[in-house]
Amino acid sequence: MGCGGPWACVPLFVLLLLLAAGGERHRPPRWKCPIVCSCTQDNALCDRTDGVPRGLPPDITSLLFTSSTLGLIRDDAFVGLLHLEYLGQQQGRGREGTCCLAPAPHGPTRGDSPTRDLRGNPFHCDCRIKWLVEWLSSTNASAELGECQGPGEVNGTQLSQLHLQDFDCITTALALFQSLPFQALSVEPFWYQGEQHVAITQPFAGCCSLLEWDHLDGAFRAYASINGSSPVACKPLVVEGRLLVVLAQLAGGSHVWRREEASGRFVRLQELGPQRIRKPNALASFRVDGDWFLAVADSSKAGATTLFRWGGRGFYAHQALHAWHRDTHVEFLELAGRPSLILASSSQRPVVYQWSRPGRAFLRHTDIPDMDDVYAVKHFRLRGDVYVCLTRFIGDSKVMRWEGSMFRDVQHMPSRGSMVFQPLGIGSHRYAVLGNDYSFSQVYRYDARSGLFVRFQELNTQAPRSFAHLAVHQRDFVFAASFKGDTQIYRHITIDLSA
Repeated sequence: MGCGGPWACVPLFVLLLLLAAGGERHRPPRWKCPIVCSCTQDNALCDRTDGVPRGLPPDITSLLFTSSTLGLIRDDAFVGLLHLEYLGQQQGRGREGTCCLAPAPHGPTRGDSPTRDLRGNPFHCDCRIKWLVEWLSSTNASAELGECQGPGEVNGTQLSQLHLQDFDCITTALALFQSLPFQALSVEPFWYQGEQHVAITQPFAGCCSLLEWDHLDGAFRAYASINGSSPVACKPLVVEGRLLVVLAQLAGGSHVWRREEASGRFVRLQELGPQRIRKPNALASFRVDGDWFLAVADSSKAGATTLFRWGGRGFYAHQALHAWHRDTHVEFLELAGRPSLILASSSQRPVVYQWSRPGRAFLRHTDIPDMDDVYAVKHFRLRGDVYVCLTRFIGDSKVMRWEGSMFRDVQHMPSRGSMVFQPLGIGSHRYAVLGNDYSFSQVYRYDARSGLFVRFQELNTQAPRSFAHLAVHQRDFVFAASFKGDTQIYRHITIDLSA
């Protein structure tokens, strides 16, 4: 068979190779250079862009920005640029509050010693550049670095001199979790049968509600209610294995209720001191030398704060304290190992009583100086010391520390319109919440370096009267009892500012 043309005798596989080579020469490039950049096979120079353009040649090893306002960079900005070894910016001016190169390229880049040129760039060296410090400390890359232009404590510091321990990037917040459609005066957490519960006094509904965590709905729900008349406080306590709830009222007498285990109902056990309690305002329960006691602060002009002792079938009057002084709050605590009471009054300075074992009674020890018209006193312990938060409606509220024989000033907080100043300990964090009837309530967080509470967050709870911490299933909540609006539940959350 003869050949039919000039290519007829060329072996087929050679022809295929020639066609393939010719097709490769005429194949269009696999990439196009972004309009704001000038590109070669290995380099890209981009101008007047506020981000990393898309469509960069995938094989570039160097990327440079000039005369730009380069700001926050997308997480996926460097995806596909596996050969990138050099990233730089000249005469950049990073946006206020951002690092001029953030976040870092995610994933590995090829090359043994990638280089970053960051000279001349202003860095705001807060938690948003922690990733850069961490990357610099964990890579063998060489870097030409700039310096910090804020915040104040590191202003002017070279980036190369920063360390991971310089960044405190874990913070917290109280986030609204649930609203309860009723007004409240007091919130009292308590343990019962291995679970945490909370008792809430509802003055306008005329009851004390008991709430528990609903595992199915993932929220708090009321499971019992004790009806009354103008309740001002309800105090749950477990005595001899029985759940008791003391309901203090402005009308109809104050009573002790007992829970029947079989039915789960509450039945009235006794009326509490009918001839002694005139206008109860606050309750405190505690144990001293094996006995249970109940203190009732009486705010009437002719009344007296009274101490009751549990006698097996009820609480019976044990001691009258502080007559004729219109006490608004009573707080139990230990001072230097001695059981103590602090009574707050609208007519004089707070008075400290201490327990006398020989007389089995509380004796007046001292008062708290320069603090007239204190509405309430709440205590907390910190590093072995005892502190108190004293609430004033007009004037400054205070944090004070016990120093052997008396309390001394630590810090003042402006507090016009405050009825509660509540310390809270949640995990390793210490807070103090100062309520306000006219504005936002202020959450302060303890700063260990200064030894003071610093403003941390505002809460929009109307006319708060009580704050309480409750922990359920490794979650922390703060209840805020509102006298004029919905009672609110906040969840304590942890935030990583460097994420």
